[in-house]
Amino acid sequence: QVQLVESGGGLVQPGESLRLSCAASGNIFIISVMGWYRQAPGKERELVATITGGGRTNYADSVKGRFTISRGNAKNTVYLQMNSLKPEDTAIYSCSVTTGGSVHWGQGTQVTVFS
Repeated sequence: QVQLVESGGGLVQPGESLRLSCAASGNIFIISVMGWYRQAPGKERELVATITGGGRTNYADSVKGRFTISRGNAKNTVYLQMNSLKPEDTAIYSCSVTTGGSVHWGQGTQVTVFS
């Protein structure tokens, strides 16, 4: 079993910042990809950002230049620095880890950006 624990969500105003964290534990082999996805009410889940074991990053166009994904020194932790937040960034943000050929998901953390 692989467990993912997310933290850092909250309620902010437009233009403010938040930093999400996700720590993976359990039966972890080589992590090939870690990432963040989000799902807004009434919408499908969408990719926000991913980072490979080699450090290659990928971002949704809607967050490029505002969000930064990074890995922790322990390599089983992933962060999402979110700057210049907009109301349309409001969603449940979930962490994912691909290891041993399987994808594992966290419970999600709520991010709300309100005027």
